[in-house]
Amino acid sequence: MTRMSKTYFEDLYRRDPDPWGLATRWYEARKYAITMAALPRPRYRSGFEPGCSIGMLTAMLATRCDHLLAADGMPVAAEQARARTWGLANVEVADLTVPESWPEINFDLVVLSEIAYYFDPEELGSLLDRVRQTLDTAGGHLMAVHWRGTTNYPLTGDHAHQLIGSRPELARVVHHVEDEFVLDVWEPRSPPT
Repeated sequence: MTRMSKTYFEDLYRRDPDPWGLATRWYEARKYAITMAALPRPRYRSGFEPGCSIGMLTAMLATRCDHLLAADGMPVAAEQARARTWGLANVEVADLTVPESWPEINFDLVVLSEIAYYFDPEELGSLLDRVRQTLDTAGGHLMAVHWRGTTNYPLTGDHAHQLIGSRPELARVVHHVEDEFVLDVWEPRSPPT
């Protein structure tokens, strides 16, 4: 199976402006709180949140980043994220699809929240190559958090985290697993001397 089609997401947003209940479900509110608590540093210079959807987590990440670039390939979702973060001078919301349109700037925080399982293993590998190219090797963090239930997506949350964790250039520094979701944070490994 390959990546979920753009039509799949367009149909979801056409039926409901918040198709996953990001603004209303207890699961989401609790997951966001744990996500923020799991960030290893109190502050990041430059963060990137691809697949930001309607910007719920974006608004929270903004409190911990000097600059935060959030992005979504669905213009209707990106517009909601812009409205939610309006007035936050440190937040920029872009309409772009990853990994094809990955920004050519360095980040010390990349957050993959509920998006890695939409890619097949090869596409996720391409996305992780882009992360590696732009994640600061000194003090940078890659965070991933995904639902663990059964899906019709190319990967499960657990499989996505296994693939990310198998990258030799990444060392896991945080691991949190529950029945409903898994959260991991990795940092670039120091090259051997």
